[in-house]
Amino acid sequence: MTRNDGPTSDENVGRPPEGRRVGSGAAQRSTRMLSEARDAPAAVSRQLAQDDPTYSDFGALLRARTPSSILTVARGSSDHAAHFMAYLIMARLGRLVTSLPMSLITLYQSQIVCDGLVSIAFSQSGQSPDLVAPTRFFSERGACTAAFVNDADSPLAKAAQWVFPLHAGEETSVAATKSFIAAWQDDLVLQAALSGLPGVLSRAAHTDWSIAVDALKGVDRLLVIGRGTGLPVALEAALKFKETCAIQAEAFSGAEIQHGPMALIDEGYPLLVFAPRGPAQAGLLSLADEMRVRGARVLLAAPAGTPGCNLPIIETASVELDPISAIQSFYPMVEALARARGFDPDRPRHLAKVTRTQ
Repeated sequence: MTRNDGPTSDENVGRPPEGRRVGSGAAQRSTRMLSEARDAPAAVSRQLAQDDPTYSDFGALLRARTPSSILTVARGSSDHAAHFMAYLIMARLGRLVTSLPMSLITLYQSQIVCDGLVSIAFSQSGQSPDLVAPTRFFSERGACTAAFVNDADSPLAKAAQWVFPLHAGEETSVAATKSFIAAWQDDLVLQAALSGLPGVLSRAAHTDWSIAVDALKGVDRLLVIGRGTGLPVALEAALKFKETCAIQAEAFSGAEIQHGPMALIDEGYPLLVFAPRGPAQAGLLSLADEMRVRGARVLLAAPAGTPGCNLPIIETASVELDPISAIQSFYPMVEALARARGFDPDRPRHLAKVTRTQ
């Protein structure tokens, strides 16, 4: 997602646990998390201005050599960006995409067939061994490998054949994945929509979602609901609630909540429902209505004017870009929520700068 990495990155970026609680004075200071969240539109603008020839060449290669299989390689927030990309590839291009369980390579030494394989890795630091090892494995066995990474000199970048620097400081942006899909599909309409994205994100970064701070500052559990391209946004939001606010937040598809999770819903139970425009919206709005009837406290993120909406989403030039606008509005809100709960969002507890998982 277009996101700040103040508290974490794809490999659990953060700071040591000391000082995680903040006093009333510190809670009012400007945080690095908020600064980076509101810098995201500029970061996306930088990203979209860079590397056009590389995106074009890679897109031409994929059109000329249709992949037989596509894998994504990522952890944490970067995996949510990969999930967003995967959904769009499957929806727009009809190609199945799988998220690689890295232990297949790092622990089980699986000899995955690489003929016709495209492997796409996402990372802020490019340091984690469980991202580097599969990418190197696939490159050495003839797969087409690409890395979306901030550090173009990182081990992950060196392991991949194609490198797409994110130009985003300490952020991982989904705009890179959209540029990649636009190049692959040679979609001029999507490219035009992307060009206007930074301006929309600038507005989204200052959208008032303070009602969510008031509603959630005293909770200890929360469900976050999305579907389709909104599900990766829900996953990312749930992760941020856990990391920065110490709320036990879990993300579910709107199609899944009516199974086991429904048993959790009682009077006042908090739900955050992401319902941007698109084919999944009608079902999500119906679900929000049903949850209100059950007594849940529903926070509905949807375009302004949508019945029941209390967290407005700024619409973009493409329905497929609206989830990016939604998560842009979410980040400043969750930063404020962390401070309201007495936490320093720049110093989430128990997290290290890079977690070197195997």
